[in-house]
Amino acid sequence: MYNLEKHTVNDTITIRDALLIIDKQGLIANVLFVVSQERKLLGSVTEGDIRRALLRGETLATLITAVMRQNCKYLYQNFDVKDIEELRNINITFVPIVNQQHQIIEIIEVNKYQPKLPVHAIIMAGGKGQRLLPLTKTTPKPLLRIGDKPIIEYNIDRLAKSGVTHIHISINYLGEQIQAYFKDGKERGLDIKYLVEKEFLGTIASVKLTQDYQSDTLLIMNSDLLTNINFTEFYQAFLKQGADMAIASTSYHVDVPYGVIEVNAEAQVNSLKEKPRYTYYSNAGIYLIKKELINLIPDGEFYNITDLIERLLMLNKKVISFPILGYWLDIGKHEDFKKAQEDIKYLNLN
Repeated sequence: MYNLEKHTVNDTITIRDALLIIDKQGLIANVLFVVSQERKLLGSVTEGDIRRALLRGETLATLITAVMRQNCKYLYQNFDVKDIEELRNINITFVPIVNQQHQIIEIIEVNKYQPKLPVHAIIMAGGKGQRLLPLTKTTPKPLLRIGDKPIIEYNIDRLAKSGVTHIHISINYLGEQIQAYFKDGKERGLDIKYLVEKEFLGTIASVKLTQDYQSDTLLIMNSDLLTNINFTEFYQAFLKQGADMAIASTSYHVDVPYGVIEVNAEAQVNSLKEKPRYTYYSNAGIYLIKKELINLIPDGEFYNITDLIERLLMLNKKVISFPILGYWLDIGKHEDFKKAQEDIKYLNLN
């Protein structure tokens, strides 16, 4: 947020006054927002707007309202993250946020704006990683390095950049190494706590090892993923659809190299599709769920995320899918690990 007093001017000032303010304040992007006596947004003006006005005959004594842009962009307090993306696409640098009375309450820099997600995250990092032996004989899979840092660190960094500051890491196999690496997270500006399994409880049961969740929604994800999923859009979809649970999904295509005949119960051919492609959506290992629903998980028993999803469906809870449109890779096998080492050279996971 930027200083409102530095970036807003009264509608009674002249072009000379505006130039002096821009020069004195050293304003980023040289933009001023013009407001009325009641602090209502009237328009915006830049140094470029003033220069063009002088070239067409205006003088330094001309009121700023004569050269301001009355149709300047602004957002209301309850703006959607998509509004920010639209402003970025048209190269808007700064945007004022107004209340219902059209008074400016905040100015944000569009390219640096990052909404803070009101969720606690749980990263499941307790597996043995047996399919990646011998790499995981002395190192837990989440700490295997892809490029210049461990797999799990890419996910923690991405969560942090989405404004998630409270993270629980579920650990078991060689978990003390993960604790030693991230500690309490304070050096990263995070609050990291650990859910320590004494026995293997499946892919979701360890979530109940604590009740220290202060958010109404929990974000749960596997630690062995490389992805550039947009967590903000994921959360927005969860809220917008009024879901009880959201499952991130990735598309999986099956190409049949032959003509496929579809028949009915009497063996009558209904259709013929030549070398069709079928698209399926697979579970990407990232979830949003209402906190109260983790009470459905039995205490101290082996329980998988698939068990919880089936239970929610039986209870007629609303479970939605959120397709990941970008990059996603589950690092489960040696060939996945090798692919990740190549892909990371060209990926931007920030």
